[in-house]
Amino acid sequence: MDGSGQSTQRLQSLDAFRGITIAGMILVNNPGSWAHIYPPLRHAPWHGWTPTDLIFPFFLFIVGVAIPFSLTKYRDGRSKRAVYWRIIRRTFILFGLGLFLAGFPRFEFSTLRIPGVLQRIAVVYFCTALLFLHTRWKAQALIGTLLLLLYWALMALVPVPGYGAGNLTPEGNLAAFIDRALLGGHLWKGSWDPEGILSTLPAVATALAGVLTGHWLRSGNRRQDIAGWMFVAGWIAIIAGLFWSIVFPINKNLWTSSYVLFTAGAALQCFGCCYWLIDVKQIRAWAKPAIVYGMNAITVFVLSGILAKMLILCKVSNGGGKTIALKIWIYRYGFLSWLDPANASLAFAIANVLFWLAVMALLYHKKIFIKI
Repeated sequence: MDGSGQSTQRLQSLDAFRGITIAGMILVNNPGSWAHIYPPLRHAPWHGWTPTDLIFPFFLFIVGVAIPFSLTKYRDGRSKRAVYWRIIRRTFILFGLGLFLAGFPRFEFSTLRIPGVLQRIAVVYFCTALLFLHTRWKAQALIGTLLLLLYWALMALVPVPGYGAGNLTPEGNLAAFIDRALLGGHLWKGSWDPEGILSTLPAVATALAGVLTGHWLRSGNRRQDIAGWMFVAGWIAIIAGLFWSIVFPINKNLWTSSYVLFTAGAALQCFGCCYWLIDVKQIRAWAKPAIVYGMNAITVFVLSGILAKMLILCKVSNGGGKTIALKIWIYRYGFLSWLDPANASLAFAIANVLFWLAVMALLYHKKIFIKI
C-alpha cells in the first residue's frame, strides 16, 4: 500500500495475520494425544470460548478482508462474467477439497460428512463475494446486522419438535434440527454439526465484518488513523458481543450472533496489531515466518490434514510383536520418553507447526504459491 492507503501491493500484514491463524489451526488440530491438551488449546465444551475458538472466525474474517482487494477491479468493470466464473470455480474447489479431506482415505459416501471447515469457507466466500459485487459498504453493514438479528430470532423463537423454542442444547436447537432433517447421516456428531446449514448465516456476517475492514483499509485515510479506528471498532464489537451474550451466549458450535461480534472484535484487535507493526511502523522482520505460512494457507491446511490421517493409518512395530500407528510411535518415543504427557502432546503439535513452516518456506523460496 502507498502512503494514502490505496492498494499498490500485497498487504503483508494480512498475509502475516493469515499465517498466524493457519499456524494456530495446525497447532490445535495436531496434539500428540487428544487426552492430554492444555485448556487454552481445546474448544469450549459448549457455551463460552477459549483462544482456540477464535481461530476459525479469524480465518473467515480474513477471507472477507481480502475480497475488496481482489474483486474491486471486477466490480467496477463492465463485464462480470469472468469474476462470476472465478468465484464459482473457487467455491467448488474449496468445497471439493473439504469433502476430500472428510472422506480420505476410505471415502465411505454413505456416511461422508458434508459440512466442514473448508466447506463453510467455500459457501461463505461465495455469498460474501456476490454481496460485495452487488452492494456498497452501507448495504453490506446492514445485511450483516440483519443476518445476526435474523439468526437470533430464529434460534430464540422458532420451536423445535420435542424441545420447544429457544433451546440451545446440542440436540435441541433449531440449527441442529435443520441439519438432521436435511443432512441426517452426514453430520460430524450424528445429531448436530458445528459447520451446519443455518449457522452459516451468521458466519457470512463474520466475513462481512472483514469486508468492511477491507473497505476501511482502502479508504485513503492515513495508516495511523486506519489502525487506530480498527482498535476502537474492535473494542466496540467485543463489548457488544459480551452484552449480547447475556441473552444469546457466545458459542462457537452454534456460531451465535454474540460470538460473531466478539470474535470480529478480537480479529480487529489482532489484525490491527499486525497492521500497526508491519504497515505503520514498518517493523517486519518478526513476521516473515507468518507471511511464509500465509502465502500458502489453504495448501498447508489441506496437506497437514492429509498427513495427520496418514500418520494414523501407517503402522509400525512397537518392539513387542504388535503394531501401532506411526503417530503414536513418534509421540511415545520422540516426545513422551522425556516429557510429561501434556508437554509431550504440545511439543508434538509444535513440531507439526515447524515441519510445515519448513515445507512452506521451501515453496516460498521457490516462489511457488498455490492459488485456489
